Amino acid sequence: MNWLARSIITGITSFVATNIDDIVILMLFFAQVNATFRPKHIAIGQYLGFTALIIASLPGFFGGLIVPKAWIGLLGLLPIAIGISHLVNRDSDEQDIQAVSAEFKGHNPKSSLLSKLASLLPPQTFNVAAVTIANGGDNIGIYLPLFAGSDGASLVVILTVFFLLIGVWCYVAYLLTSHPVIAQVLTSYTKAIVPFVLIGLGIFILIENGTYRLLPPFQFR
Repeated sequence: MNWLARSIITGITSFVATNIDDIVILMLFFAQVNATFRPKHIAIGQYLGFTALIIASLPGFFGGLIVPKAWIGLLGLLPIAIGISHLVNRDSDEQDIQAVSAEFKGHNPKSSLLSKLASLLPPQTFNVAAVTIANGGDNIGIYLPLFAGSDGASLVVILTVFFLLIGVWCYVAYLLTSHPVIAQVLTSYTKAIVPFVLIGLGIFILIENGTYRLLPPFQFR
């Protein structure tokens, strides 16, 4: 498998694994569409919030230019830990999604530290972006090691895949708004698989960066 195909598959896998819960939140947004809250507010807010998460994760890439790849690979333990955490705390994860989605209704930009940003955006767009960021802790934990182990070309491909999939995510959530039963079944089955995908992604990062070379048996070869 060449680097391009590997980068595309890695981008799709990591995006789906870290954003499956966003489908539920986006559905809640689209269900509230009215004369003042339009689909464009949701799409723009989602893109802005996700871009903020990407920027917060980019130090991993720049650190990867300095730190040896074998040591960078140790960051692959983060996705593994997050995957195990999801397996152990399934119920609390569902509660977290509900709590974050509720922020959309109760968020008050005037009391936020991001009030300056809020003044530059329509309040509807800002609220969607704020909820996206608030729900993005796992994203940063996955993207940091992923970016750190990528070269420039692979990073461009992965980010391109990410931003294309945001549009797909918004469209799918919009369609599922009229079929909540299908959405519930889809998210239930997918969330059962996601922890194993995260663990597999962490193992991939460890192997891809040659972290096994840090083990004593390999240091003298």
